Amino acid sequence: MTSLDKPPVVTTTVKWRFPGVHPEGRKYVWIAGGITLLLTIVSKVLFWPMVGVTIWVATFFRDPVRTTPQGEGLIVSPADGLVTMIERVPLPPELAGPNALGSEPLVRVSIFMSVFDVHINRTPISGTIRQVVYISGKFLNADLDKASEENERQHFVVEGGDGTRVGFTQIAGLVARRIVTFAKVGDIVAVGQRIGLIRFGSRVDVYLPEGSEPQVALGQRAIAGETIIGRPGVARAVGVAQ
Repeated sequence: MTSLDKPPVVTTTVKWRFPGVHPEGRKYVWIAGGITLLLTIVSKVLFWPMVGVTIWVATFFRDPVRTTPQGEGLIVSPADGLVTMIERVPLPPELAGPNALGSEPLVRVSIFMSVFDVHINRTPISGTIRQVVYISGKFLNADLDKASEENERQHFVVEGGDGTRVGFTQIAGLVARRIVTFAKVGDIVAVGQRIGLIRFGSRVDVYLPEGSEPQVALGQRAIAGETIIGRPGVARAVGVAQ
């Protein structure tokens, strides 16, 4: 069959649209906007800086549309941000055991979200949420390794239709003071679906199942719901600390 004999590819026009503000953040935008309006009467000096703060708050809670890659066994990034660590580590107690991710160390990919990144978190695979565990804790710099053990955090385990389980953890940071969850145990989720957010700077750790290899490199920027961070049976793309 020549190229002229092939059926035409069905296409449509895709247009860029301005990201909306997630409902979780709208009240903060209104508060910042109200203070800004008040300053037009009280202090013209502080008015313009507060305009900048209002714009930043709206930007922080932006919720852009994402297009998730399709394919068997793909694990996509649950967060926007910088890949700061890729290493094989023992599992946190909350993610260990036969009903979670097992007992053996797994490769952990850590993604640091600055206050300028999108903070909506998404599921790395399709499946059923088997576990959600919230742990109160400190608010250390989320870029530190010990933040995964000492900071406020929330663990998820998602089980795919083939039985593969992926764990990931939302970790509050130095400025973050609230982890917000949109999903609960038993929910059926699609890959790239929104499952929560962390306010004002934080980190997300992903534990790749055994047999999956990381497909990102240290220093790479990941995009939630779009960047492939792991896939099964593919030669290792980057070095992993053992």
